[in-house]
Amino acid sequence: MSGKLAVFDCDGTLVDGQADVLWSMQRAFERAELTAPDPVQVRRMVGLSLPVAVRELAPTLDENKRRDVTEFYKSSFRARREEGLSHEPLYDGIADLLRDLVEDGWQLAVATGKSDRGLAACLAAHGIADLFTSLQTADRHPSKPHPAMLETALFEAGAQTEKAVMIGDTTFDMQMARAARVRAVGVAWGYHEESELTASGAASVARDVAELRADLKGFA
Repeated sequence: MSGKLAVFDCDGTLVDGQADVLWSMQRAFERAELTAPDPVQVRRMVGLSLPVAVRELAPTLDENKRRDVTEFYKSSFRARREEGLSHEPLYDGIADLLRDLVEDGWQLAVATGKSDRGLAACLAAHGIADLFTSLQTADRHPSKPHPAMLETALFEAGAQTEKAVMIGDTTFDMQMARAARVRAVGVAWGYHEESELTASGAASVARDVAELRADLKGFA
């Protein structure tokens, strides 16, 4: 093993899960008899833990109402998956990149705002679950940009901070990497703008998987 660890965000980095997120959030607000938030704002909250995202989207709601929205979101998302309507496609080239990294001696991990159940279902659906050494979710950690998920992934992989890379599409990912003293690499195909990723601490931003592959290949 090379001792190198690549930690990936999920939604917006490995998979494009916005269709499920937008539908479930709209449904959750409607079930709570509230006006659904702007889809653009919902996209920008992807990556945060669900209760934090709901608080950001509706800061004036009382705690009970926020809890209702959170639970409605979970049940709506779960029903969509169980009915076979979930749509979380891998971005082009991601599966091959992950397998190539493992062959090159990298360990892989995920740090995501998804739940344990949601992440497990997503990775299993794409046949890539066995590629990851560590899976960190919002069920067991504070929301990004708190570094807990990343720090636990480092511990489970036995990796040093100087040998690790955090790869994500949001400012939350870049800020988490900085907090954990890990190199931050942004991807431009997700939910935040390239300029935002750079301003938040990204050492580089890949515009496609080929650029990401080259960046990781050059990581010492």
